[in-house]
Amino acid sequence: MRDIRKYEVFQLADRLVLRVYRATTAFPREELFGLTAQMRRAACSIPMNLVEGASRPGNRDFGHFVSIAIGSCEELRYQVHLAQELGYMADSVAQELEEAYIRVVQMLSKLASTVAGRGQRAAAGGKRSLDGG
Repeated sequence: MRDIRKYEVFQLADRLVLRVYRATTAFPREELFGLTAQMRRAACSIPMNLVEGASRPGNRDFGHFVSIAIGSCEELRYQVHLAQELGYMADSVAQELEEAYIRVVQMLSKLASTVAGRGQRAAAGGKRSLDGG
């Protein structure tokens, strides 16, 4: 089993969640069950999918959860844009979240490629895989 907490991408995604929670505390009360909840859910989904995927045996399952994490990043990116357009978030906060998003999604994409490549090598009889197989 992988210790995903040691992966830099997990640590960055974890910090992104904290930033989103802080950024959404000032949203209007009527958005508590709307955009606030959606942004928090999307942000949390990124590291949570990494944790779940890392606990699965094999690279194929892990890659699937990395892919879901990428989708959650994209969802969050739009939500940040929407919050900014609605005036719920300062431009500087939106820019900070955008920069964090870019870093996380780039690392997730690289991880997805690595996992997919290692999974193919393992299936072809290669010796290296992320899960030691």
